[in-house]
Amino acid sequence: MIGYTTLGTNNLPRAIAFYDALFAEIGVQQITTFSRGVGWGPGADQPMFAVMTPFDGQSASVGNGVMISLHCSSHAQVLALYAKAMALGSVDEGAPGFRGDEYFGAYFRDLDGNKLAAFCYTPA
Repeated sequence: MIGYTTLGTNNLPRAIAFYDALFAEIGVQQITTFSRGVGWGPGADQPMFAVMTPFDGQSASVGNGVMISLHCSSHAQVLALYAKAMALGSVDEGAPGFRGDEYFGAYFRDLDGNKLAAFCYTPA
């Protein structure tokens, strides 16, 4: 159902370096670049995640209650993504663990303050 998501940044080179390193943990690479940003994904026919400077030229800001969730294939991948995010300077918003019986997730903020989740569904 989701075609793509975008997050704003006020420092595009820093955001690109952050997401290149973060997404390398789950085998995702850049699939498109454009004048204001970059998109990552498994392929052109799959959902894409992008960061960009705002179209209106104003400063990017973080929306309260807005979160992008990154699907992982295993607990190990959730743990690796969270650890990489922390190593890259992210702010912890919830350590890896189960929330309910099957949802295993971790929460963090990127370098611009955007909230992200890494998750997978598997039985405990």
